Amino acid sequence: MEKKMKKSMGVLLAHIIKVDHRDVEKSVPLFCDLMGQNFECTHDEVKDFLYELMDKEYDLDTHIEIINDALREDKLSKFHVLEQLNHVIYSDKIASHDYEIFEEIKNKLFAC
Repeated sequence: MEKKMKKSMGVLLAHIIKVDHRDVEKSVPLFCDLMGQNFECTHDEVKDFLYELMDKEYDLDTHIEIINDALREDKLSKFHVLEQLNHVIYSDKIASHDYEIFEEIKNKLFAC
């Protein structure tokens, strides 16, 4: 389960980088830092994962569901996920659709 959670968190955090066509190399340090807060991983592992995601299709809803299932009623951890996502959003240029994505993810994590 931890491997699935790690991948899903990576997808969630990398999503903004991908949809905004942000400079991946410039985003690597932050991405590595955020992933390192949650999971044991090396800089190279996280960097490779980020670059791989830029070329892959994924179902964001599936990854949100995995995170939601893993965290269940742990609202504090869900807020921490949103805090990290927000950190990615404001780390570079902010587009209006970034917070639309943020709100969509927030609503799915805290759906009743």
